[in-house]
Amino acid sequence: MLNYLLKISSITLFLFAMYTPLQAASYDEGIEYIKINPPVSTSVKKGQVEVVELFWYMCPHCFRFEPVIEKWKKSKPKNVVFKRIPAVFSPRWRFFAKVFYTNQLLGVEDKIHTPLFKAIHEERARLGNAAAMARFVEKHAGIKQQEFMDVFNSFSVDAKVRKAEDLSKRYGAQGVPTLVINGKWRTGGTIAGGHEGMIEVANQLIKMESRQN
Repeated sequence: MLNYLLKISSITLFLFAMYTPLQAASYDEGIEYIKINPPVSTSVKKGQVEVVELFWYMCPHCFRFEPVIEKWKKSKPKNVVFKRIPAVFSPRWRFFAKVFYTNQLLGVEDKIHTPLFKAIHEERARLGNAAAMARFVEKHAGIKQQEFMDVFNSFSVDAKVRKAEDLSKRYGAQGVPTLVINGKWRTGGTIAGGHEGMIEVANQLIKMESRQN
């Protein structure tokens, strides 16, 4: 009799699992993501959703997040505009922000971004000064060292770094990597349950913002 009841229970559970629709994970404000108050304005067009990645080249978590975000970028919704912003929380962070914007203005951001991460975290390259960075960029992107230095020390780069520092504060980021969705919401690995969790939370917020646009 007991075996018969166990068999019936097993069949019932199996059928329930088969015919119960799978529910997507749902994430909540204040738990897996935080509201940014006041919200930060974006420059995207109506119907688009901005996703910002705050990062720091010296951060090992950012390095490990790179393949995750790169994979997501290939399948992200068409209305999503993705931007990288180097977080600036101290003078040391400011240096790498200058490096990022120098490469961006030189048009070699995509050529340098991943190799620079790998050089720092896999090869333990010493790139903490402008001269060493200029040599690195010349090697990997063909930009002359003097050209790199001229842009690195330019007003344009300083202006971009100041803006990045201001946004780092206004987003209320406590660490990196951080994802900011439409200037209204932020999430990170600690509250989202890891890097994959950050992507899942971001996707939910993108859907929510897309419905409101």
